[in-house]
Amino acid sequence: MKSLRKFIIKMSGREGGKKKPLKAPKKSSKELDDDDVALKQKLKEQQKALQDAKAKATQKGPLTQGGIKKSGKK
Repeated sequence: MKSLRKFIIKMSGREGGKKKPLKAPKKSSKELDDDDVALKQKLKEQQKALQDAKAKATQKGPLTQGGIKKSGKK
């Protein structure tokens, strides 16, 4: 019982809890070369094409109407 009381007294407050995290160092800005610029442009175009396809697909509605049709017989 005494050890339990000591443990509770030791753990009170912020000492036993979560400490404040250290700040992460700022990332240095790297210069982009031609390959990086081309890759970013390509990814942006792919993203735009995907969003256009999504918008077009949502306008038309579902492609299938019923799936498997069940008869009324059991």
